[in-house]
Amino acid sequence: MELEIYVVDAFTDTNFKGNSAAVIPINDWLDDELMQNIAAENNLSETAFIKAIGINQYEIRWFSPLTEIDFCGHATLAASFVLFNHLGCDGELEFLNTKVGKLQVTQLTDMRIQMSFPNLAPSPIEVVPEDLYEGLSIKPQSVLKSEQAYFAVMASVDEVKDIQYQSETLKRLAPFDVVVTAKADDDSKHDFISRYFWPANGGDEDPVTGSIHAGLAPYWSSILNKTALVAQQASARSGVLYCQIDNDRVLVSGYGTLYLLGTIYV
Repeated sequence: MELEIYVVDAFTDTNFKGNSAAVIPINDWLDDELMQNIAAENNLSETAFIKAIGINQYEIRWFSPLTEIDFCGHATLAASFVLFNHLGCDGELEFLNTKVGKLQVTQLTDMRIQMSFPNLAPSPIEVVPEDLYEGLSIKPQSVLKSEQAYFAVMASVDEVKDIQYQSETLKRLAPFDVVVTAKADDDSKHDFISRYFWPANGGDEDPVTGSIHAGLAPYWSSILNKTALVAQQASARSGVLYCQIDNDRVLVSGYGTLYLLGTIYV
């Protein structure tokens, strides 16, 4: 069997920045074990499999090297980039996934790809797991939680950038990941920054995590009292995400750039 594969750097317009995702268009779903093996072989944060089910309508599934993921933003951006720029799609795309439902995607006039996510704002928690405190080198000011991750709110940008983490300790928080975040400095072109740790589900640190901004954006929108925000994920590769609160949806957009086009033989 031969499968076409694209690798796209998402949330950046520059190769070797942002977060890489593989995109594999298929006519019929492959066996789950085979899709997981392909994702492990790719060894990227995510591999997205997309199956056409109608005009501009696709089912999508996301696999990390370790497991299938419920929701992945950067691989959705990568899949959309491929469809818009290499497979002839135009207008609005609709992705369907059993975990998050429908995701609408458009390409803006400046070539940014804009994704409509459900609003997944986190909620404060009364009892913070000791593994969270033990797994981070700096104690957060506050901790919230969504269906995806614990949100550790730090006092400053420097704390987010300098924080160290213990993967084995954070693994004990499974199935939840951990995002650390802080308000950006006043002279910054960004509104807030973050880093994302997911040792239980994919790897130690994710370079850029689109899905978590469905929670980060509404959180910081309420704190900063603004509905349009620019975010930076401060990993070694870094990436920029443009966020807009739209009632019960969160619009997250960014750029993409093609790194690889090839063929898988399985």
